[in-house]
Amino acid sequence: MDKKESKYFQTAIKLEEALINLLNIKDFEYITVKDICLKAKVNRSTFYLHYLNVNDLLEDIVFNLNKSFISFMGKDKKVVINNNLEDLYLISDQYLLPYLLFIKENKNVYKALKSNPHLFKADKQYEEMFNNLFSPIMTQFGLDIKFHKYLMDFFVNGISAIVFDWVNDDCKYEIEEIAELIKGLIVKYEGKNK
Repeated sequence: MDKKESKYFQTAIKLEEALINLLNIKDFEYITVKDICLKAKVNRSTFYLHYLNVNDLLEDIVFNLNKSFISFMGKDKKVVINNNLEDLYLISDQYLLPYLLFIKENKNVYKALKSNPHLFKADKQYEEMFNNLFSPIMTQFGLDIKFHKYLMDFFVNGISAIVFDWVNDDCKYEIEEIAELIKGLIVKYEGKNK
């Protein structure tokens, strides 16, 4: 990467960080290109070299966050199951510690996400993960299909509540402490398909 490209990408990162910081103090609908440029300390013309508008910048942030998450976790959508019911819950240190570390390293984004889940398309991502990953795993382990959605909602909302509280507390507790808290609260559902 040459110096010009590096500067281009560094500016894009500054613009992304500016929007994320603004989302933590202002509703998205009221954030302007001018606000972002002031926060990032760049000219409007520089903004338009990178993005068409504020929505375009937000889409780039969401894309980059998802890409970073997948890369960080070192996994794709295929999860290897070893016919061990523990794997069904994905609540082991193997998955939980990297997940919490990623959140801690991106806590400003997650603060913005909590206030603006619709902007980050969290529902769409959850639905995709549920349909393509979690529901097939639950089926593989014979859990009653009529309760798949309820089970996932329970786990996701419970874990999310803990994680978002931790983020709001500026991740002041150690990752391992939060992981142990989450694992300690998980109760296994052992219903079978009928």
